[in-house]
Formats: sequence, C-alpha cells, structure tokens
Amino acid sequence: MVQVLLVDDHAMVRQGLRSVLDAYDDLHVVAEARDGAEAVQLVGQYHPRVVVMDINMPRMNGIDATTHIKHRWPETTVIGISVNAGDDNSDAMKRAGAATVLPKDTAVDQLHDAIVQEVGLSDDEFAPPH
Repeated sequence: MVQVLLVDDHAMVRQGLRSVLDAYDDLHVVAEARDGAEAVQLVGQYHPRVVVMDINMPRMNGIDATTHIKHRWPETTVIGISVNAGDDNSDAMKRAGAATVLPKDTAVDQLHDAIVQEVGLSDDEFAPPH
C-alpha cells in the first residue's frame, strides 16, 4: 500500500484528489497539507512514499517544499500539480526534485497512473477502483 500526502491550498482540490485516490486499494492518503511548510512537517511525521504537491501556495510554495523534502527524505516521490504545468514552474519543480508535473485539470485522471509509474508498482500490486 502506497502512502500519499496531498498538498494544496484549496480544500476542494484536496478533497477531490482524495476521493479519487481513495477508490484505489493500493493507495492510502495519510494526510493533507494546506501549504509547503505544513507539507514538510507532515512528511517528517508520516513518511509517505508519495507527495502530491501543488506549486502555487501561500507561506511556502511547492518548489521550496519539494527542495526541502527531497533534501531530507530523498526516497520520497514528489508529483507536482499546477494550473500552469506547462510554464517555468514545471521546470522549477523538476529541478527541485519532482518526478513529474501534471496539469491540475487532468490530474484527477492521470494521478493514479503517475503514482504507479513513479513508484514502480507492478501490475499485480495494484487494483483498479471498485
């Protein structure tokens, strides 16, 4: 079971992503963070395998948070999400250590596949949603 931390400053986005990921037996959302500073704290507390990280957030943005997380917990996979995934933010997220960056408007459809691909689960380790 892959433990996931969701990070976004919009509660509705976090709830939407959680509802999608909760449908999969191979994923478990362990916590949610409202900003990058809270994300860094929660990674230290829960040690999730995957962090789904928004880029643009108050207090600490996703780029800075990813840099901190990858420095302290290099085994943690960070998947960035952004309304502007095609711009310089995407490149900055990847330089900070994100495995990939997904556009927010397609993240719901692509997130599970991206997690499976980045974590390297084999087909028999995950199941489609009920």
